[in-house]
Amino acid sequence: MSRRIKRREFVVLLGGAAAAWPLAARAQQAAMPVIGYFSARSPDTEAPLREPFLRALEKLGFAAGRNIAIEYRFAEGQEARLPALAAELVGRRVAMLVATDRPSALAARAATGTIPIVFASGFDPVQSGLVASFNRPGGNATGVSLLTTELGPKRLGLLREILPKPGTIAFVVNANTASTPYQIQEMEAAAQALGQPLLVVSVGTEEEADKAKMAERNIAAVLYGTTLLFQVMTDRLVTLAARYRIPALYEWREFVTAGGLMSYSTDRDEAGREAGIYAGRILKGEKPADLPVVQSSRFEFVINLKTAKALGLELPLHLLQLADELIE
Repeated sequence: MSRRIKRREFVVLLGGAAAAWPLAARAQQAAMPVIGYFSARSPDTEAPLREPFLRALEKLGFAAGRNIAIEYRFAEGQEARLPALAAELVGRRVAMLVATDRPSALAARAATGTIPIVFASGFDPVQSGLVASFNRPGGNATGVSLLTTELGPKRLGLLREILPKPGTIAFVVNANTASTPYQIQEMEAAAQALGQPLLVVSVGTEEEADKAKMAERNIAAVLYGTTLLFQVMTDRLVTLAARYRIPALYEWREFVTAGGLMSYSTDRDEAGREAGIYAGRILKGEKPADLPVVQSSRFEFVINLKTAKALGLELPLHLLQLADELIE
């Protein structure tokens, strides 16, 4: 039996439906998984890892704002802020934590033993306590292991090859980074094997890095250690080297694109992509304990030819041929 709907009843029905739509939309938004992405870097210096991470996620069907949400937190080089940032994200009941450096990964691991963690760590994740083993992580964390601190002797050898004359190389480290003693020990052993004079310069702040005054110490070249502090002061370090006309070798290519002389590192595009793949697989239902830690396998050697010319350096042909990228 059909019946006509009076105009007043129609308006009431329409109003009820309109009121229900926002509720449905809010319910869908509430059900959207949230990724807590945090790092000790700044938003700008995080881009080389974040962008390939997001591209990999999208290839697996997850796009921010469409079917996932991402909460970002950045410590701006202040590692002491990381535990609070991790606790804040855990308190928001995120579906996953993504930590793209060793201090962030350790803060994430300390903050939760249940929420899945995907890390990109520049230190042995087994030794750091992040996983039980590379093949069988065994807990709530897995990710990518980057070779960073272990590349120090290789960087020293590359820098030594471009010195116009023999001299002391300064190895600048962050006094507040946990891996610094290991880096110093490794570098001193490498320098001794090469017969290379080495001066360890320890700084703890950006201001101390400014006041290191390499030129006054008769330093022939500078090698910067592995630390997040230096990553958030890229332009500052490059400007210092240019001011004192000292050849310098850095960890990441971003220093060289900013005007630094050389860098040698693992490929962060690969690391971000692998982290994004694991995040997507976990969102699809896989467990971190079952996903073996990925070990980085690609390296980047980048040279800025314009900077070399400004410093009056004649770079060996074999070094130019070895470079993955020459910036002119």
